[in-house]
Amino acid sequence: MPQYNVAEAKNRLSELLERALLGEEVILAKDNKPLARITPLTPPSRKPGNVKGIVMTPDFDAPLEDFEAILR
Repeated sequence: MPQYNVAEAKNRLSELLERALLGEEVILAKDNKPLARITPLTPPSRKPGNVKGIVMTPDFDAPLEDFEAILR
């Protein structure tokens, strides 16, 4: 696993990002001490609309029974 000091990483950031995207583990170091790892973000597993009709019920906007007296 290659390790890059911060100064070198600044100059080669685009290359290091590409390597991480290809699955290589990229370690950033300061004074030759590992500090961080560059890894690709995983795409979100949430799909908009996948709980339609489950979370929001058709009467979502209807007044609550507790507040009917206040609304009158």
